[in-house]
Amino acid sequence: MGINAGTLSTRVVIQTRTGQDAAGQPTTTWTTHATVWANVRHPSGAEAMRADKDISINQVRVRIRRRTDITPAMRVSHGGVIYQIKAVLPDTQRLEFTDLVCEAVNG
Repeated sequence: MGINAGTLSTRVVIQTRTGQDAAGQPTTTWTTHATVWANVRHPSGAEAMRADKDISINQVRVRIRRRTDITPAMRVSHGGVIYQIKAVLPDTQRLEFTDLVCEAVNG
């Protein structure tokens, strides 16, 4: 049957960390892993206290066509906001899509 292309109406960039410093530790350099069509949904937002300061936590769910090369070590860029991937949820029944549970923390 396939995923309805009309629901994937937003372009997002999936980025991966690349490079190492002289000590072999990962650097903070990010490069494009893939640019894909997605459905970006904002199911919740929350206010929280972290380290004695107010911050807002914006959670989004990004649905993309099925991919097996995405990990929680990656991030998603959308609309000028960077979202950390918290979980990768594959469609295990119809094998049509992958949901990325993401979070942007602004403080």
